[in-house]
Amino acid sequence: MKYKDLFKEANDNVAERYALMIERIGECAKGKETDGLLEEAAAFFKKTAEFIMLLDEWKCFVASDGYDNATIEELACWNKRLYADIKVDTGAYETSYANPEYAASKLGEECGSLLSFIYTELRAGIVFAIEYRYTELTVLYELFVEVLCLFEDHFAEPDPGNLADDHLISEIKNAIYYFENDYAEYMIDYRVREMLDPELSFAADIIMQSDLTDLRYLYRFGEYISDNELKLAKFLNEMPDEKIEAMAYTYTHGYEEGFRIAGIDLSKKKTVNIRYFLGQERIVKAAILQFEAMGLTPVIYRAPAARINRRLTLRPGYASTSVNKQYDYDHRRDEALFLNKAFAERKITITKNAYESRKQLAKEYAGPAVIEVFGEKPFEPVNKKACINLSDKQQQLSVYVNTECAKIVNDYIPQSEYSFTIIAYPLPEVGDNFPEIFDAIVRINTLDNEAYKKVQQCLIDELDKAVSVHVLGKGNNCTDITVMMHELSDPDKETNFENCTADVNIPVGEVFTSPKLTGTKGILNVSEVYLNELKYKNIKITFEDGRIKDYTCDNFETEAENKAYFKENVMFNRDTLPIGEFAIGTNTTAYVLANRFDIVYMLPILIAEKMGPHFAVGDTCYSRGEELKLYNPDGKEIVAKDNECSLLRDTDPDNAYFDCHTDITIPYDELEAITSIHADGTETDIIRDGRFVLAGCEMLNEPFADKAD
Repeated sequence: MKYKDLFKEANDNVAERYALMIERIGECAKGKETDGLLEEAAAFFKKTAEFIMLLDEWKCFVASDGYDNATIEELACWNKRLYADIKVDTGAYETSYANPEYAASKLGEECGSLLSFIYTELRAGIVFAIEYRYTELTVLYELFVEVLCLFEDHFAEPDPGNLADDHLISEIKNAIYYFENDYAEYMIDYRVREMLDPELSFAADIIMQSDLTDLRYLYRFGEYISDNELKLAKFLNEMPDEKIEAMAYTYTHGYEEGFRIAGIDLSKKKTVNIRYFLGQERIVKAAILQFEAMGLTPVIYRAPAARINRRLTLRPGYASTSVNKQYDYDHRRDEALFLNKAFAERKITITKNAYESRKQLAKEYAGPAVIEVFGEKPFEPVNKKACINLSDKQQQLSVYVNTECAKIVNDYIPQSEYSFTIIAYPLPEVGDNFPEIFDAIVRINTLDNEAYKKVQQCLIDELDKAVSVHVLGKGNNCTDITVMMHELSDPDKETNFENCTADVNIPVGEVFTSPKLTGTKGILNVSEVYLNELKYKNIKITFEDGRIKDYTCDNFETEAENKAYFKENVMFNRDTLPIGEFAIGTNTTAYVLANRFDIVYMLPILIAEKMGPHFAVGDTCYSRGEELKLYNPDGKEIVAKDNECSLLRDTDPDNAYFDCHTDITIPYDELEAITSIHADGTETDIIRDGRFVLAGCEMLNEPFADKAD
């Protein structure tokens, strides 16, 4: 069965509605439906109608298997046309209705924001057309026509006023709200299905059935295709099979090891979720075959397109590099247009029902296997007045919805019954020495686990003697924080720290714990860091009893903007978060290589966290899986899996978990000391002046010596 046949019945059911919409919108694109509107509104509807007609043309091209005979130049032309008006490098975004600032300048602040949202939702039609999801296309077009009719009726009145008319604004808001509310069940249910059901094999089919040496395949995904994707795919095509197989094995073996170490029976699972960035298909194809040998079928879903399934700027799933990160940032809070208590409860109920109807698929789900990328040009967001904001009440609702949905997911896919793995590779955008950097990262991803395991045990042996650990910054870094350790009942059999090698979390290189919150206090400061693809300058966080008391950064001109930026994107609109993890990264090889290539601040958290001490705000690493017994290679049980928050899971579950975990790393060159403090007041330095000084850790300083040479 062809993939598009999955949707034949649904598509047949909306065919007449679809045709009616295209006929009406086609007239609008010709300017025949906008004669009575104000000039500014007429321009919006005509421009947007033209885009919809492009989508219809695109849909017909896809449905007729136009890909089969198109040249790569023709496909590139299609891709350019579909994404042209939100591109940054051409300046097109500055005069696009997708830009809330431009829309507001033409249509008024409130009306502009609303119509910009509608246009942005319509852009999801690129994905819906290529995946044969014509129901979604139809309802989007119906929303557009409904709003067009509102304008026609309004301006047909004797004295219609202007685009700021309260009645018109109210009607547009109602149209948006009821659209999102009415189709929430369809959109959310489908999202859950594509996360669990291997029958939705759109991406897997492309990967496994295409000739990957023919780069036309990249355009079959419908995502924006840049030089990153094309150059990366070409680069991987030039590699010998054995190197591709080895990279895939590092990734899949790490996944398998995660199950073994956690004592979870992988043989009971049937699906693995592969998340990656376009251009990496040759690695992914090799990985799929290796996973199949383990009895696992891939579930590969794309990053969500519709706002109802999105969270800020996060893009879980497969994706290409962003066509415009400012565009993503501008629309990160658009759910404010429809988020209220009733909608929140509806979303939670739909999510529950979606998982209940697929509980067997959920039971068979083994977890995500993720390939991240790095190397894109640093992105510093600009705040725009015209962007939609969540009210204080909506921020609380957002936290509530995310918390309740996370509980539902854990009910059907308990964290104690699945595992994961994450690995990362650079993009060509990282620089002219991309091939050299890529090879260096391959080496970092395959460092000697046994050697690190031995050295990290030396660190753990000392840290297990500590009642607290003191971390002190150097120079302009004002970090000064004391972290409290849990007491060990039986030090001969128990440990606070996990000896983390390269299994679920690649590359090798850290020891970590869930610290005691009570008594943990001080300041965490980093000069520059990227968290979830957003840049933070001079981030500074004050902790009291292990919880965030104050926070700031230097990204924007005003303190209010800086605090709002941090609260939204690190704390996910919560008032505070606890320290969920304290760790010491040991991968000095990665740190030296990153400095050599000047890519320290391009690295993903996955690698950056191994390059110095780091603190995670949010949940512990063992969140919702605390009862699972884990042991270090020396046989000691890891007992520091809880903190004062997670211990509330039976008595006060709403305050036990936060469903986020963000690592913030202090680089070695901003570090004066890490000191272990014993009960009798004895102090033992682990790091001093950015170098490991604890006996048995000499190997970790060798890369620094190589750098000096």
